[in-house]
Amino acid sequence: MIKKRKTKIIKIIFPILLFLGALFIHFVFPRFITQKRGSMQGVMKKPKIDSVFFTKNEKATFKRKKLCITSFDNLKLTALLTYSNLDHAKATVILLHGTGANKSRFLGVSEFLANNGFNSVALDIRAFGESDGKFLTFGVKEKKDVKKLIDILIKNENLNNIGVWGHSVGGAIALQAMGIDNRIKFGITESIYTDLKSNFHDYFERHTTLNFTWLTNYLVNRAGKIGDFNPDDASPIKYSERITQPVLIVHGGKDVAMDVQFGKTVFAKIKSRDKQFVLLDSAGHSNIWTVGGDKYFNTVLEFIKKQSYSSDN
Repeated sequence: MIKKRKTKIIKIIFPILLFLGALFIHFVFPRFITQKRGSMQGVMKKPKIDSVFFTKNEKATFKRKKLCITSFDNLKLTALLTYSNLDHAKATVILLHGTGANKSRFLGVSEFLANNGFNSVALDIRAFGESDGKFLTFGVKEKKDVKKLIDILIKNENLNNIGVWGHSVGGAIALQAMGIDNRIKFGITESIYTDLKSNFHDYFERHTTLNFTWLTNYLVNRAGKIGDFNPDDASPIKYSERITQPVLIVHGGKDVAMDVQFGKTVFAKIKSRDKQFVLLDSAGHSNIWTVGGDKYFNTVLEFIKKQSYSSDN
């Protein structure tokens, strides 16, 4: 009698739990992927960002200017323009942060660039920092934001020879922007992935040990509907096939969040004849600057100096 009662209870509870699980998968979990402000904010574990290689010099007198941009879909975006210490800058570098960060991550880097004759523009990606927005679209809309920023830099600030430097999602956005806008003369990316679906599948499998491509694709497609973007367009590797500008691809050999093979695969697809892959064997996902140190930043500096020289000839 007791056994029958337990069986009956299980038959009642199991469908309820199954139904609630289905609701969670359909309505809630996809928001963890795309929603960066609101009820989902802070729920998922953010990637750890190690202390940056540079620290801001409080005594420095760099000329800075805050830029306010209206995106194509009417969001207010904020960026920080740091001017070169030269009367005529060698180039202007747009700096794009990853998730869990904002434009302030680049304060030290902007001083490094200014000291070496380069302007820089650190952008708060939509849904981060001082910029408006609720959803991250992994480059689908953000690449258009970069394009709008370039419009303003050229028209209002009279700047040219513009490049991009992005980390993680910022690097993915950088590649997508390069693929649609040849006004971007060069690019540097760190810790990138091939496409959103592959990246999320890798993340899901790593944390659950479940290899269900159909499920991860479903979750990403749902995230796209919630965030109003096409997940299949969030694909750095697709846009890489259009890139002919000089590119420096950087990846850590111990990157757990995004396997080094992602970076190598994207690198192979880039059409540019002037491309370089830098592997930092002992670096992880977010500590490339601290692990690479002066040697790494000298590599970056030589790369952008080369692009500056090329633009003058």
